[in-house]
Amino acid sequence: MYAVLKTGGKQYRVEAGATLVVEKLDGEPGSAITFDRVLLVGDGEQVTVGTPTVPGASVSATVLGAELGQKIIVFKFKPKVKYRRRTGHRQRLTLIRIDAISADGKRVTAVPPAKADKPASPAKSARASKAAKAVAAAKGEAAGMKTEPAAEEATATAKRRPRRAATTPEVASEAPPAAKPRAPRAATADAAGATSTASKPTRRRAGPKADTAESAEKADGTEPAEQAEKE
Repeated sequence: MYAVLKTGGKQYRVEAGATLVVEKLDGEPGSAITFDRVLLVGDGEQVTVGTPTVPGASVSATVLGAELGQKIIVFKFKPKVKYRRRTGHRQRLTLIRIDAISADGKRVTAVPPAKADKPASPAKSARASKAAKAVAAAKGEAAGMKTEPAAEEATATAKRRPRRAATTPEVASEAPPAAKPRAPRAATADAAGATSTASKPTRRRAGPKADTAESAEKADGTEPAEQAEKE
């Protein structure tokens, strides 16, 4: 069964159990409301049209809450006088749920919605998980199963690894680490000098030029021919 009702200057086609958004109604959320202005009632192939309303027909609903419609921009403008006005508007609406439709002594009621189970709180869920772990651990111990394979594996690995010997200050003082011998600085400098001297070619200073006949003649102050005659 369905019906067409009128509220807030508008007409709505409704059925039992449907939700509807209508113009603002006076009523708190959870309160019941009845529409007696029913214009049409349909029941299968039988349709009853009111003149203007169907006598004895009514629609019962429950207020769910208030809502706001889509924002509308209102702009006013007057030319040549610098008049500009911009305004926004959101219509106030009401959300309702249709509970029942009554007409000609017949009433169709919607099935009440099932109450949703409340989610468990974090504390309760933590306690439940701990209890489940405890039960699982008890079952594992009873069956001879390993309840903590990760911990046992870690322990076995630690046993396989050799432990490092603990070094104390006394042991360190008795056996100091062997230090590399260092060559004395003087010997190192001599070796470096010798290496540099060996690598560089030696240069000899040029001695005085060999005495030639001309130099001898210049020294004696005589010509070569004259010197020959003297001899």
